[in-house]
Amino acid sequence: MNIGLFGINMNYLAQPKQAAIIAQHAEALGFESLWTGEHVVLPDPRQAPSPADPDTPMAHPPAFLAYLAALTSTIKLGTGITLIAQRNPVVLAKEIGTLDLITEGRLLFGVGAGYLHQEFEALGVDFDSRGPRTDESIDAMRALWRDAKPSFQGKYYQFDGIQAQPRPTRPEGPPLHVGGASPAALRRTVTKGHGWYGFAMDVATAGKTIARLRAAEARYERPDWLGEIEISITPPKPPTKAMVEDYQALGVSRVIPMLGFYPQVSLMFDLEKLAAELIQG
Repeated sequence: MNIGLFGINMNYLAQPKQAAIIAQHAEALGFESLWTGEHVVLPDPRQAPSPADPDTPMAHPPAFLAYLAALTSTIKLGTGITLIAQRNPVVLAKEIGTLDLITEGRLLFGVGAGYLHQEFEALGVDFDSRGPRTDESIDAMRALWRDAKPSFQGKYYQFDGIQAQPRPTRPEGPPLHVGGASPAALRRTVTKGHGWYGFAMDVATAGKTIARLRAAEARYERPDWLGEIEISITPPKPPTKAMVEDYQALGVSRVIPMLGFYPQVSLMFDLEKLAAELIQG
């Protein structure tokens, strides 16, 4: 079981020097990966379905991960998740491809369609088309990363007669992990993703969703080059060894606890305890 950490760019860890200390300590302790959270904006005052208060700091994931990549050497760095329907995929392909080069292939590209309608409104992006935009964006980015002569003709995005260099470390780009539990997200995982990321899911909820994911596997064709689906879960509370074993029995291969579970004043010690229980033990 791989053990990651979620929230390396959030709250007090949105300060680079603070995050650098934790990232280097996590790497030394044997944690497998560090993951960012993302919302470009949050509604003020807070309104449903916003996950956080409007003054919650969230540093820009690609910029922040590039900084941490320069200060670490082995730990993987993941976006958890990038809301790609809010982006122009041509620009995002350059941004993520460059980040993959900076991390020397340590990047895990978590993606999702998004759910915060106020954020889409602020960005001037149609909320109702976020699902199809997400699918098109994945295909458009992979064309830019992979094809000798990139070309794409979709409903929302089109290009031809262009190049975007340099390319990332893999022809298809960094491993893609799809977030979300909707039927569309599970279909997207099967047909386009290396892995699936379930956020704030207890063991029972994870089990039910993984069963739906397996049903989607039986329904949709999966390209051979994607391999087996790698399943990652962030629990809704600090994980114990027994909880991790329960997730593992469901087929989960990565558990990603939230750094926000642990107070700033005791975070270093809490990570050492977590590593002793889940990694070194």
